[in-house]
Amino acid sequence: MDTQRSALFNVQIFMQRISLFLMLTLAFAVIGLTILAAFSILPWLELSLTFGGVTYPWAGMAIQIAFALFALSLCFYLPANGRIMALEKSHREFSLRMDDVARAYHKAHSADRKGLFTLGSEFDSVKERIMHLKNHPDLEELEPEILEIAAQMSHESQELASLYSDEKVDRARNFLRQRQQEVRKLEERIENAKVITREIRHWQQQVEMDESIVASQLRRLQDDLVDVLAPLGLGLMQDDPKVVTMAKTERASKA
Repeated sequence: MDTQRSALFNVQIFMQRISLFLMLTLAFAVIGLTILAAFSILPWLELSLTFGGVTYPWAGMAIQIAFALFALSLCFYLPANGRIMALEKSHREFSLRMDDVARAYHKAHSADRKGLFTLGSEFDSVKERIMHLKNHPDLEELEPEILEIAAQMSHESQELASLYSDEKVDRARNFLRQRQQEVRKLEERIENAKVITREIRHWQQQVEMDESIVASQLRRLQDDLVDVLAPLGLGLMQDDPKVVTMAKTERASKA
């Protein structure tokens, strides 16, 4: 993408220069012909123009003079256009240089985070960084001034590189990764506990339901037993709900 933009920008500059050259050539040619015609060295432009039934024989000369004045007026805009082109070019070069500085600084800062630079003094530190950038295969086309600026920026940010070194960042990532694994294990345990709790609750409900059914069957059995023993003169004593004893009725004692 950057290569296409650069090529398009170069084509635009080339076409602007061609247009400027053609405009200057046309302006000088028209103005020169008009001046020579004014001094009777060359003839005027001959053009018969009729308007409203009236023929103007001097129409060619008027058109030539007007076109010459127009071309002369355009020449006053050429310096401004030249300044705009120079400004665009300088801005483009500045942008490219800043991109190169940023790219070189990124390489130096990455190396600083890895702990490749060990010299302490500012001069030795900057020199060490410059040598590293010069030997880098991706920065061979950059100018020494750009590498020097990037090295100085890397030296100023060495405390930041030490704070966010690759070793510390990896250690922090490993710590967070372990914490994340512990959280996942805890979540799994919680899910297992939820499953066990649901099973126990379901089991409890099932046991209570079975107990209720058994108690209901026991009461029905007692009622049936009372109905069977009543004609025989026997009754049931239910002082203790768990113990059922038979007692003789008054009719049985008399017998």
